[in-house]
Amino acid sequence: MNELMTIAAAAELIRRGVPLSVAGPQAALDALPAGAWIGGTTPYFMAAGGGRIVTDDQVFVTDLARFGQIRFAYHTAEQLADISALASDNGVSLAIIPAGSEAHRRFAHDAATYPDAFLKPTVGWIAGVHLDDLGRVKPRVYDGRSATSHDDGAVVAYLDLPADRLAEISIVNIFEPDDGDTLQFLDTSFEVRDCLVNGERVNLAAYLVQRGAAHGRLPLVGDFAGARINVSLQNVDAAAGTVALYAPVFPGVTYRLARPVADYAGEFRQQMAQTHHDDAAFSCNCILNFVFGELEGKAIGGVQGPITFGEIAYQLLNQTLVELRVQ
Repeated sequence: MNELMTIAAAAELIRRGVPLSVAGPQAALDALPAGAWIGGTTPYFMAAGGGRIVTDDQVFVTDLARFGQIRFAYHTAEQLADISALASDNGVSLAIIPAGSEAHRRFAHDAATYPDAFLKPTVGWIAGVHLDDLGRVKPRVYDGRSATSHDDGAVVAYLDLPADRLAEISIVNIFEPDDGDTLQFLDTSFEVRDCLVNGERVNLAAYLVQRGAAHGRLPLVGDFAGARINVSLQNVDAAAGTVALYAPVFPGVTYRLARPVADYAGEFRQQMAQTHHDDAAFSCNCILNFVFGELEGKAIGGVQGPITFGEIAYQLLNQTLVELRVQ
């Protein structure tokens, strides 16, 4: 089950003991009873007909019961390494972390270094708020066992899969690097002043203005041993000479500016036709794709799930669609 439903319907599932992952506005999640669930705030969803904003009486529910034994946990920002360390040998961790929190920063910075991070997969998303509430309202995650919420840390559903099941994580990234300049960074950071462009030290904000990319629609695309990982631009302050990012850049990784995308929905449909399966256990997609790609109301391949402020597939991702399948 991956579907939008009323608060009352979700509460009934919780009272029946069904283990769930739930996404929705804060008022809706606050109304749910204690039970076997985790949750995170977002008012945005991919529904059957495309992205939409849900009302306060709806939440998006993912039923976890069919995937074996489920364990739940809340980890503070200092305990994030436990997300993978406490996972079973044949399992997957479904994690939700609030945007802008210390846990968000630490996970983005350190996830690749956690014990067994690439042997025991982690999938999930970054909780957010309505775009009109940015800077006023803090995103929250929910430990359903006590029906309590937190503006920091991570809530995790550990899916301990049977021996005949296997977790598979796939990502859909419609962005490709252009053939132009190479960018390298001196530090791991969410905020950058200078970087190396083709080996020459320059101010990144001035460079993006010169390239006509200060609007932030196009991410930087990093080459991680052949995998394309996006870093999205949060704010380019040319006067201050700083660039704020939604994920950190890393030294030793070569980045390029992404090529423009003429048809977001068409690109998603084309790639989803190759990768999407109707039996996906969980899916999420980045809010920036919907804002910049004008995907509201446009179907992109039948996928449903929360629209998020960052995606998790082993590590933090930006402007990427993520799916989990259990085969």
